[in-house]
Amino acid sequence: MRRHPRILINTPDVELWPAALLRARGNRDARILARARHVLRRKRDGRYLAADLPEGLMPLLPRWMREDGIDDALDALDAIPVHTRSGLDRVGTLPPHRLHERLEALGIDADRYAAHTGLPLIAEPDWLAFAGFDRYRRPLWLHVDAARAWHHLRAAAHRDGVVLEAVSGYRSHAYQLGIFERKQARGQRVDEILPINAAPGYSEHHSGLALDISAPGEPAAEESFEATDAFAWLTANAEGYGFRMSYPRDNPHGIVYEPWHWCYRPP
Repeated sequence: MRRHPRILINTPDVELWPAALLRARGNRDARILARARHVLRRKRDGRYLAADLPEGLMPLLPRWMREDGIDDALDALDAIPVHTRSGLDRVGTLPPHRLHERLEALGIDADRYAAHTGLPLIAEPDWLAFAGFDRYRRPLWLHVDAARAWHHLRAAAHRDGVVLEAVSGYRSHAYQLGIFERKQARGQRVDEILPINAAPGYSEHHSGLALDISAPGEPAAEESFEATDAFAWLTANAEGYGFRMSYPRDNPHGIVYEPWHWCYRPP
């Protein structure tokens, strides 16, 4: 049987994952995932909704058909064969989905935030390419152009004796909102979070073009990364592969210095 390319199909509320890349959350899930082609996964919390089996859809969550956006997800599932036959170089974007509602829940005025930071609103891609695994053995999803560039960048570094590890790639608007909610639950205020995490809808990670990079033995997302051989190599070579550090010291966006955050910007 011909295997579909390993891509993540994106819809506003639900992601369609290749089942082989998901971890089973129990014996029942393991049996189902072993036979499934795709899994419908809720974006806001990662819950598995249903599995696409050769004989049809298998529920993994009660009342999954009542989930927000399920019709869009089923339409996308039906279109996968057409999508993969028509080529994997054309990447569309999703319209912002309930974004203002999410920002208002955080007390963020979108227009004022955009004017203050100079950060653009960033749409999510309608599909992403599998770019290997990050340092935690999680699937790394990137825009197809960034995935190719990351492969070449990492290989070039390896030839020079430098190991680059991906820590984080694509994040949805819903995932970014979850970062804020988890930090608020730990007692942080939104104004304390914003210099470290861009507001939902404004993170470069939404585009699938951005990567957080680290090195073996180095903690993730720490300023100490700038003292590593990996950072020195990136500084000297990354631009030749289309990657640039987005948030240097004293950047105009009000984001803290992030030597680990690099974004693919083709010429």
